Amino acid sequence: MTSFRPTTGQKGRVRVVALITIAVLLSARASAAQSTAENFYKGHSISMIIGFGVGGGYDIYGRLISRFMGKYLPGNPGIIPQNMTGAGSLRAVNYLYSVAPKDGSVIGTFSRTLVLAPLLNAADFDSRKFTWLGSVAQDVVVCFTSHASPIRTWPDFLSTPSSLGGEGATAEPDIYALFMKNVFGAKVKLVSGYRGTNDIFLAIERGELDGACGISWGTIASLHPDWIRDKKINVIVQTGLRKHPDLADVPILTEVMSNQEQQQMIKLILTPLAMSRPFAAPPDIPTDRKKALISAFEKAASDPQFKREGEQMKLDVDLVPAGAIEKMLAEAYATPQATLAKTANAISR
Repeated sequence: MTSFRPTTGQKGRVRVVALITIAVLLSARASAAQSTAENFYKGHSISMIIGFGVGGGYDIYGRLISRFMGKYLPGNPGIIPQNMTGAGSLRAVNYLYSVAPKDGSVIGTFSRTLVLAPLLNAADFDSRKFTWLGSVAQDVVVCFTSHASPIRTWPDFLSTPSSLGGEGATAEPDIYALFMKNVFGAKVKLVSGYRGTNDIFLAIERGELDGACGISWGTIASLHPDWIRDKKINVIVQTGLRKHPDLADVPILTEVMSNQEQQQMIKLILTPLAMSRPFAAPPDIPTDRKKALISAFEKAASDPQFKREGEQMKLDVDLVPAGAIEKMLAEAYATPQATLAKTANAISR
């Protein structure tokens, strides 16, 4: 019996048929996943949990992305913002991680510094296990004082006592104020317990506080452009991966550090700024809905109208994909224990 051996041309046709078959199967799987997600979302709504009060930076970003994201999800569900304040948004994080339904019906945004909280002994969750959707900005945060304060420069900040507003142990204003005090020796008195950025701003305007640390420059530019225009604030120092274009003459924290230990801690502290306005869903949601949520988030954050509205509101708009956040968290979780311990001490009272 003679065996059949395909010719070169027949081999090529076989490969083409195989590739087409694979493509059809993959397309069918994608369509099935799309259909499953659409069946779930059609006629329903999604809750957007915002870990801070109305009117602050996280609230503004959360409400803006909520208006665009639904149209890119199968079934076009509405997205309803819900403010859940408490402990610098730790309440919202705990809700998303442990309580919220794990079915893709709840997403949220919360303080970026909380992604480090488990590493610094301030929380019991694992940041890597959230279903990360991405971020809509990379940020620069500042320490600033009122124009009425005698503290106008970095040397003033180190030598003259100041009262700075805070919200709670895991909130950025508290973390950065304590970091400046414990690492650089700034004469800071932290007055914590304010409900959010807006309340801190009001206290500064009333003269109850000298200023605040850990406040997004984009939040100040969006909520109080008059402070910038009328020179009502003194920006003491900025923290970020790079200087903000508006603050070319303001020192960046990496310029004023004096030793390697400070450098290691600052590198860790900078991690959240690269994911400035993070959005996530609970862990372990179904794969089809996870893919749909991530895709919709990225499309919404890249929507030209979304970008235009963000720019009109003086917001920094710069997509950070979910994969980039997962990579940053993996690196942060690999930080040596000695550095983690020193950083935890640096942000404690």
